[in-house]
Amino acid sequence: MPTFELTPAMMREIIMDHYSSPRHKCDPEQEGYVSLHSASVNCIDDINVYLKLDDKGIVEDARWNGVACAISTASSDILCDLLIGKNEKDALYLNEQFHKMLHEEPYDSSVLEEAMAFMNTSKQAARIHCATIGWDAMEQLLKEHRHDR
Repeated sequence: MPTFELTPAMMREIIMDHYSSPRHKCDPEQEGYVSLHSASVNCIDDINVYLKLDDKGIVEDARWNGVACAISTASSDILCDLLIGKNEKDALYLNEQFHKMLHEEPYDSSVLEEAMAFMNTSKQAARIHCATIGWDAMEQLLKEHRHDR
């Protein structure tokens, strides 16, 4: 399996792609979603996140909408990409690994895919909240609506 180094230019490109053309930024058009509002006191971020789980706890859909800076927009959008199709356990593990990466703790990079673009966010501590606002809300929704209780 070929490996490559994720350069700062590549990271910027991933972030700007999801910022300028978010794939999951929209309100749900049907029922069956749970949602949570999240806002930041330090940035313009004011978003709603939406999660739709099937009866077995698989993420059918994940969306977000609202006003957000480039980091929050890209991070929330990438999160939605990564969550769809995952079971609750894998979704929570993904979230845990993202937070570990941002806090410079040992983490499993194999599950993060495009979220690796935020690997240097810890160098600007004020941006950590921007990068995690959607992730924190999705984590709360996953924990509140678990099917394996």
